[in-house]
Amino acid sequence: MEQIPVWLLLPFVVQLLAIAILPLTRMGEWWENNLHKLYVSLALGGLVTVWFLTGGHGEQIEHQMIYDYVPFILLLTALFTTTGGICIKGDMKANPLTTTSILALGWVLASFVGTTGAAMLLIRLLLQTISQRKFKTHTVMFFIAIVANCGGLLTPLGDPPLFLLFQKGAPFGWFMSMLPEWAATGLILLAIYFATDTYYYRREPQEHLAADRAEQTAVTVRGRINVVWLLCVILSTMFINATYIPQMGAEDAPWYLRLLREWVFILIIVLSVVTTKRQVRQDNNFSWTPILEVACVFVGIFATMTPALMFLQQHPLPVTEPWQFVYATGSLSAFLDNAPTAMVFHATASALPETGTLVAGINEVYLRAICMGAVFFGALTYIGNGPNFMVKSIAEESGIKMPSFFGYMLRFSLVVLLPVYILVQLIFI
Repeated sequence: MEQIPVWLLLPFVVQLLAIAILPLTRMGEWWENNLHKLYVSLALGGLVTVWFLTGGHGEQIEHQMIYDYVPFILLLTALFTTTGGICIKGDMKANPLTTTSILALGWVLASFVGTTGAAMLLIRLLLQTISQRKFKTHTVMFFIAIVANCGGLLTPLGDPPLFLLFQKGAPFGWFMSMLPEWAATGLILLAIYFATDTYYYRREPQEHLAADRAEQTAVTVRGRINVVWLLCVILSTMFINATYIPQMGAEDAPWYLRLLREWVFILIIVLSVVTTKRQVRQDNNFSWTPILEVACVFVGIFATMTPALMFLQQHPLPVTEPWQFVYATGSLSAFLDNAPTAMVFHATASALPETGTLVAGINEVYLRAICMGAVFFGALTYIGNGPNFMVKSIAEESGIKMPSFFGYMLRFSLVVLLPVYILVQLIFI
């Protein structure tokens, strides 16, 4: 394979900078239109595709788009559709025990229904529960960290970078080996949140607490058929793959057989839509806009990162120690996007000498470091992981004043999250 020219990395850089910077500029309103995101993705991705096709290397871009992007977006769509059909309503007493329990439930669910699924399932229940309280912002920030990020470490369903690493060959069950890191991080953050919420709860005006006691309603769950479809998504991811169906991984396997799992995802999506009453999704404020945004943005990311990944294999970054992989992956994940960042450092690790136990083609300790950095550090900014901005927007629609981009970092992520991550890294990596 010929050397990848440096200029071919520019589309990838531009794509990621557009995601990170445009929402914060005067072009933010223009960027909000998903069609405009698609235009940018197609323009940048098209430039890369033309280079590969004219250079006689079409198989690389074909594999990236058909066998990496399509499974990635269909898994997210299946999780988004099924969880979006489960409507949980209620208003419980908003004391620290209740709010911590909701966060803990989301933390556990995140690895099995995805951080996006867990966040969308529980954020409205949480906001309804704390609606009578005066001090709410800290609860939403901890929800972003614990549910929308740190909870999704134990399965490929949990977070997009883990699914991509699963696609690279990491066994489904291997991610469970990170249970100690997941447990330590989550329990520490839940303990900090409980102490913080107890502090604010004791300072709540009495009229707010009286309203909270008076306006409680029972928790109801509708759209329960989607629990069945959600289980089908999980089982399909676990068992419809080359490990259990070797014909799917054969070199001469036709494309439709290699994508057998994705055909099942499409069927589940259709069944979820057909069997869920429209009123249930309306009451859940369900919209296709978030998943369409992900699809439009990531079609460009997957296309443009192809030469970047190949370039890193030819010119590895000076990252060689496991702890360096934690912070290098984490730093980029916080400000760019954790899915392509994980792929970049997987490529970096694959260029290092093969020592120790190999998982997904790299040393197991490097893979653990990459997973920790990609999943945990996505909570450091609003743009580090897809659900972050979604939760922030829903909270602001409910009247909660959220910190600015840098205010979130200065008030919360750098002073609360980062010290916890450093402690966990020192213990485990």
